[in-house]
Amino acid sequence: MMKKTLSALLLMLLSMSFAPAQQKPNVIILFADDMGYGDVGINGHPTIRTPHLDRMAMEGMRWTNFYSTSPACTASRYGLLTGRYPERSGFGWVLNPDSPRGIHPKEETLAELLKAQGYRTAMYGKWHLGTTNQEFLPLQNGFDEYLGLPYSNDMIPPKWPDIPLLSGNDTLELNPDQTKLTALYTEKALDFIRKCEDEPFFIYLPYAMPHVPLYPGEAFQGKSKRGQYGDVIEEIDWSVGQILDYLRENGMAENTLVWFTSDNGPWIIKDELGGSSGLFRDGKGSTWEGGQREPSFLWWPGEVDPGRVNMSIASTKDVYTTVAKLVGAEIPVDRVVDGIDLFSSEEMTQDSERTFFYYGFDNTVFAVRKGKWKLHIRTHSQTGNKHFEDPLPLLFDLDTDPSEKYNLAKDHPEIVLELLTHVESHQQLGAENPDFYTLEEKQ
Repeated sequence: MMKKTLSALLLMLLSMSFAPAQQKPNVIILFADDMGYGDVGINGHPTIRTPHLDRMAMEGMRWTNFYSTSPACTASRYGLLTGRYPERSGFGWVLNPDSPRGIHPKEETLAELLKAQGYRTAMYGKWHLGTTNQEFLPLQNGFDEYLGLPYSNDMIPPKWPDIPLLSGNDTLELNPDQTKLTALYTEKALDFIRKCEDEPFFIYLPYAMPHVPLYPGEAFQGKSKRGQYGDVIEEIDWSVGQILDYLRENGMAENTLVWFTSDNGPWIIKDELGGSSGLFRDGKGSTWEGGQREPSFLWWPGEVDPGRVNMSIASTKDVYTTVAKLVGAEIPVDRVVDGIDLFSSEEMTQDSERTFFYYGFDNTVFAVRKGKWKLHIRTHSQTGNKHFEDPLPLLFDLDTDPSEKYNLAKDHPEIVLELLTHVESHQQLGAENPDFYTLEEKQ
């Protein structure tokens, strides 16, 4: 009996010795292109079916005041991957395929931070942070694997050269069948997860759509009551479901943070081919709420309370800091990092005093929000609509008027003055604290 007991104890100790240590949480960022706040069922769309996104929101946390750092493609992706306002690098808008610039090699992307923490990293989808020099591409900026389009899916012939589908630094094919992209990116992400089941991983999956032109997969064509746009959204929803289901079924859900959001608001000048901002004014390319207020769902069973609706102000630049702090990575100290840790109760208690700046083209502040108040000092819309004949600045209470219908500038001159002071201080601080690389290096 004693011999059997000792044998059992020895087996138990051996099993404990060789059991793998709890790994750091996996991180997956799912990033739509030109998807509006109102394009999801749980955010109010009456005909687009998004059961997986809806379930993700109900099992996790949904933000109602979540912003992209820019209303345009390149700048918003820069903000997500660096945690910084895009003006800090001079990325005010969108890079073309022949643009000589790209993400600066001194930037420390989220992928680089995580890779230094022992993560395997992969990206499948739209890059749009420079292509004319190999140092601008994903493999040179922290990703172990990459497959995707290097810029927007409308930058194609005859206006532009053939668009490449890149695999790493190489061209896999030219002018790929875009109806297969969402499924391809999803399959690659699932394959990467399978390869990394015993080590922490980071996946960045920026979908090619619903950016116009729309290319729903064959299985989704003609299936949505919302037309072709709805077909594309419902395929993205399917993609989200494939990834979450795999995590659930393979015991990985409780060690994987999944974050879904969009790069900017819907391309409303495309009429029925564009999306919906819901009750928010305007869309892509504008600093009205519809241009930057995004759907945002955070899913992490066992760590994030299910069904939570978070009304605090947050943005894509906070993803960088939140994830970095979560995995124990050091935030760079040789530059300004604008994002905050959304999991830090200490930082979030200051939310009512938090200031968010809306940047438009030319790296210029167009508006500022503090608490419920938003002040426009400049306006722009791709529609050409000024929306208001009132003189600038325009002031709105976003708690009672999220659609920005009622200008209260005359009623609250003290709030106007306070917010103008915030803009001036922000710009002055930038002037007094030059960035970690010079203006000449940004060119």
